[in-house]
Amino acid sequence: MDVITIESKSYKEIVAKIDVIANYVFSQEDTKNEDEIWVDSYEVCTFLKISDRTLQRLRAAGLVSYSDIKGHYFYKIKEIKRLLEERLIKRDKEYINDLITNHHQYVKERRNTKPNK
Repeated sequence: MDVITIESKSYKEIVAKIDVIANYVFSQEDTKNEDEIWVDSYEVCTFLKISDRTLQRLRAAGLVSYSDIKGHYFYKIKEIKRLLEERLIKRDKEYINDLITNHHQYVKERRNTKPNK
């Protein structure tokens, strides 16, 4: 293993540049097309007020597109909107706005609770 040492001033400059890049990336997430936002099962169930079993039935029947990452399911907002439009989930459009709004808060909370290394 190689050990690299640098001056404290240089290290702080690198960290500052990384922070600028991270802030830019996070600010871009807020402006991206809401239809392309990925939400997890917990968010869908909580903010649309449906059961996990209902979501599981929709997946099993092939009625909703999703991504499975290590047993966690993620859905694009446009898929959830389609489910509402086709009345596969019987909720008003206000629920999708609630989902999007709360998703942004949920992401910020998770970002703030991540341990710093």
